[in-house]
Amino acid sequence: MTDRIRFGLLGTGAWAARTHGPALAAHPDVDLVGVWGRRPDAAEELATALEARAYATPDALFTDCDAVAVALPPDVQAPLAARAAAAGCHLLLDKPVATTSEGAAAVTGALRGSGAASVVFFTLRFGASAAWIDRQAARQGWMAGRADWLSDLFGGVGVPYETSPWRYEKGALWDLGPHALSVLVPVLGAVEEVRAMAGPGDAVQLSTVHASGAVGSSLLSHSLPPGDHGAQVELHGAAGHVALPESQDGAGEAYLRAVDALLAAAGGGPRHPCDAFFAEDVTRVLVRAEAELAR
Repeated sequence: MTDRIRFGLLGTGAWAARTHGPALAAHPDVDLVGVWGRRPDAAEELATALEARAYATPDALFTDCDAVAVALPPDVQAPLAARAAAAGCHLLLDKPVATTSEGAAAVTGALRGSGAASVVFFTLRFGASAAWIDRQAARQGWMAGRADWLSDLFGGVGVPYETSPWRYEKGALWDLGPHALSVLVPVLGAVEEVRAMAGPGDAVQLSTVHASGAVGSSLLSHSLPPGDHGAQVELHGAAGHVALPESQDGAGEAYLRAVDALLAAAGGGPRHPCDAFFAEDVTRVLVRAEAELAR
């Protein structure tokens, strides 16, 4: 877009204060208009720190904005995102976009109705790893992929996100599963079959069969002992065995690229591969996995 875009921020938690807000305030093509949060005092505090205005209602913020960034739990995010899109705002959302198929469909339905653009912040797709993922997606003949995300978040390690209620309620399947699928799906193709098994704590073994015929596997957990954490991606096929290099990017740098991606889509460019429609597909896979675990 040729003009600066007016952004609103929904959310006042650690993710909003540490990543979303500072990145939006620093972006040269963004005017951060205001902040809304479920706790008015926190919204006032964050808005002051970002030199923006605290809004009493999200709808008032939508009226004053061209786009909104959302840093809220997924099932709070989804209905607000649908309202923002219906009001004509472009959407910069977080993963997962929702934890129900209906919630995700409400967002994409509102986007279809308004013609607004969307980008969902799947972190690896906007960091230094993005080019590696694109190179593997361009190759043929992959037979299997493994994407494991393991953390000690539930071990009381003192990180800002360990008190997030929705992560305790929904576990690693919903918090870390989107990261794994954001790498496997573009390389191996759309998910056609889903299996899931539960392990200790919130550990889940997620198995997928993809449109290419390749098999995907992901081990996901927030329940590892303190100090034991990491993520790794490996692919096997005609091109041999390749592993995702360790990324040196911070979340802030990746988020700035996500803002750039939304500006490009909002300015008339093509849909970004990591938009709300892709995020809806991810949600549907995780809903199927959750049903498998319930059985």
